Parts: sequence; structure tokens; C-alpha cells
Amino acid sequence: MPLSMIHRLVQSAFQMGCLSVESEGLIRQVIAVRGYQAADLSALEELHQAVCAGRVKREAGDTLNIFTMPSR
Repeated sequence: MPLSMIHRLVQSAFQMGCLSVESEGLIRQVIAVRGYQAADLSALEELHQAVCAGRVKREAGDTLNIFTMPSR
């Protein structure tokens, strides 16, 4: 099964050690337009924990707005 766009963006952030502004914007856009799957939520939670722990840096600053999910 191919990875979703969100999962690929999260995977890229882990590989690079940084969540870029562009990737964060794409994640928000995909969530707003296409929605998300349960696996996407798991990947985003893992990314959130990594950012909070400092294992992944965030270009945009300290506030983690992408993790406020709109309701479906």
C-alpha cells in the first residue's frame, strides 16, 4: 500500500531532522482538502512528539499549529 502524502512528509521530516515551513504548509493543505487516515494521525503524533523532544527541529518556530486538526 502506498504511503499517503502526509506520511511521506512526516517521513521526510524525520530523515532531514527538520520540519520545513513548506512541508508544514503542505500537511495543513492536505488535511484541509483531502482529509486524513488513522495512520496519518499516528504519523503526526510521532512527529509531534519528536518536535517536542527536540529530535526534529521546526523551521517555523515553537508553536505546533499543524497538530490542531479540523473536524472531518
